[in-house]
Amino acid sequence: MSRRAVVIGAGLAGMLAAAALSAVVDEVVVWDRDDLPDGPEHRKGLPQGRHAHLLLAGGLAAMEDLVPGGSIRERLLAEGAREVSLASDMVSLGTEGWFRRWRGPGPRMLSCSRALLDWAVRDAVLAHGGVRLRKGQVVELAGDRRRIEGVRVSAADGDEDVPADFVVDASGRGSRVGAWLRAVGVTDVRERTVDSGLVNATRIYRIPEGAEDFPVTVLNADPYGSRPGRSGMVLPIEGGRWMASLAGTRGGEPPSDPDAFLRYALELPHPLVGRLIAGAEPLTGVHVSRSTSNHRRYPEKARHWPERFVVLGDALASFNPAYGQGMSVAALGARILARELERTGLTGPGLARKVQRGTAGVVEAAWTMAVGQDIWFPGTRGGSPGLPDRLMMRYTRRMIRATTGSYSAATAVWDVTSMTAGPTRLLRPRAVLAAAIGPVKRPLTGPPLSPEERKVAGLP
Repeated sequence: MSRRAVVIGAGLAGMLAAAALSAVVDEVVVWDRDDLPDGPEHRKGLPQGRHAHLLLAGGLAAMEDLVPGGSIRERLLAEGAREVSLASDMVSLGTEGWFRRWRGPGPRMLSCSRALLDWAVRDAVLAHGGVRLRKGQVVELAGDRRRIEGVRVSAADGDEDVPADFVVDASGRGSRVGAWLRAVGVTDVRERTVDSGLVNATRIYRIPEGAEDFPVTVLNADPYGSRPGRSGMVLPIEGGRWMASLAGTRGGEPPSDPDAFLRYALELPHPLVGRLIAGAEPLTGVHVSRSTSNHRRYPEKARHWPERFVVLGDALASFNPAYGQGMSVAALGARILARELERTGLTGPGLARKVQRGTAGVVEAAWTMAVGQDIWFPGTRGGSPGLPDRLMMRYTRRMIRATTGSYSAATAVWDVTSMTAGPTRLLRPRAVLAAAIGPVKRPLTGPPLSPEERKVAGLP
């Protein structure tokens, strides 16, 4: 008897979940309400898709484990993505000063458009066979609080009941999973939102001649200055282009007007981002998005959880995109699903509960990092610092200060921010010692650029 799985949502989380399920079922049907592009083009249902994305080392490793038929890294590099070392290929200003560029090894990440990444993963998963896309909107789950047995879909040719042996909700920030679960008798899934009011504004530029190898540039927001956070970054993406993304929390939002966009960039704590884009040819207008709150569901804490139903990706937890965690959390969650399927099989008792508890650990690490920063911005809704937050803030600032001039501290921070290790990495003896000693090199007075790079940026 053939076995079918249904995945709700054809975004990154959905396609990775489909890859995990394709190893144990005969057919995976992925439902999405949008018409999906045939190539690396932006899609309507992804409001953050036009803004800066970095694929962290931990997320890339999970994707490589999940996606059959060749390396996602190699696919992306062949299409023009850039591989970036956290140690040497970034120029970054943090709350405690400029970070150094080190010659030693560091985690690597990929810089490209979200459209390219989504297309590369979708194309690879569909090429393997056993996974097919259908257009339609899932409107409810079939089953009860003990077990989900399928979905009801509203499509162009009418409603359809689709039986399934397993269902994954990966429908993103707009998921209606709370209402779906209540309808089948699961009424105690707690939710939380922490919203700093962040607004993203992004414009694409042609990379100027001679600037092709300019490092990724990031000016981070300061959550501790009792002022709205303002940040900016310039990333190389495929097609010889720069993606310039500006962001500001409530009261410090970046503008959509092109001239004001440039002024905002030049008025950041350092004018580097503004100097770079001032000399580059703009290829698009300014795209603005406000879908940036941290929102989390806690299915692992529900008293009853139905068998054969799992929530992944942004439907489970979405994060302020400034921290670059969402794609990697989705990939790591799908890998947990794959490993539990391999361990217990599709019909193993308690499988869904085990997956939700496993993904909760990944979500908690990212949530702690994102919310632990956002609660300090003025005007943040849904959370405020308590005593544990204040103690953690003091240690975090000490660690970040050490990172500006200590390779040992930098490696610990890289491991956590790249999601190759959890936050406890910062509490290991060597990391604690590095934080206690502080920076062993003098602080930098400006961005760590070579003479050639300074010339590109128009800096003396």
